[in-house]
Amino acid sequence: MKDAIGNVQRILVLGGASEIALATVRRLTEGRADAEVTLAARPGTRRADAASGLRGRGLTVTEIDLDVMDRTSYERAIGATFDVGRDVDVVLIAFGVLGDQERAWQDLDAALEMTQVNYTAAVGCGVLVAERMRAQGHGTVVAFSSVAGELPRRSNFVYGSTKAGMDAFFTGLGDAVAPDGVEVIVVRPGFVRTRMTAGLRPAPLSQTADEVAAVVVEGLRAGRDRVWAPSAMRWVMSGLRHLPRVVLRRLPI
Repeated sequence: MKDAIGNVQRILVLGGASEIALATVRRLTEGRADAEVTLAARPGTRRADAASGLRGRGLTVTEIDLDVMDRTSYERAIGATFDVGRDVDVVLIAFGVLGDQERAWQDLDAALEMTQVNYTAAVGCGVLVAERMRAQGHGTVVAFSSVAGELPRRSNFVYGSTKAGMDAFFTGLGDAVAPDGVEVIVVRPGFVRTRMTAGLRPAPLSQTADEVAAVVVEGLRAGRDRVWAPSAMRWVMSGLRHLPRVVLRRLPI
């Protein structure tokens, strides 16, 4: 449970090697060594390095296996975390795949994998985490969506469709669990310069993982239910949504 001045005590990261999620954890726990963090991700160097980095900051870190293509895997990861120790204050749902956008609309396996990871598993984790937090009577879910879910574009409409569904689910989930003392914050970043986007040309208003994390933590502390990163993306996407489709198709986006 959060302490007397609102600092989180336990954090679960579903997608524990996510650069944005790890940057968020670092900001949430800055200057403190009493927080506990569980990193749920596939075993390997990336998870081990992430855990080592957080332990180097004095945090207590637990590593747990997570395969979001396997329902029993995320059921175990969430159950094990909530069943042991103090209440979980914050859960970051931060896994996802970008994939090859041209392949995604022409290859059934690629399309279904993207849907399973970005939407189906995210919804499954959301249902399980919400159940646990409602039983606690408190907690915050941070769901990492994308501005791509705001508008279907030729360049990434399969990815965007998965994020649109995920975004809608967690927006509605926030309304559903609010009476139980549980909060949901939906994060809509634009282009973020991470391993996932390596090799792609950065879009206007692109950011680092740490810049997104700063917006997330500010939103958490302000009790917001959604944040845009950067905030200007809200107005950019609003403008694009009002363009005629014939004009939108001609834009290099």
